Amino acid sequence: MLEISKNYVMDENQQPIAVQISIADFEKIEEILENCGLVKLMAESESDEHLTKEEALKYYQCLKKKNVAN
Repeated sequence: MLEISKNYVMDENQQPIAVQISIADFEKIEEILENCGLVKLMAESESDEHLTKEEALKYYQCLKKKNVAN
């Protein structure tokens, strides 16, 4: 399991309002989420033809660029 080191940010009433994580942990989480998205894209192919990992990654990168441009 992924071990995430986190620091809680508290408000003036000592209630947690945010969490800080390292860039390395954030990048691990981001990679896991992207991999889940790739699996979903591969499974949701609209035809009987399934996407390979490389095809799904290429398609995902294209979608990611479109979202950043918007």
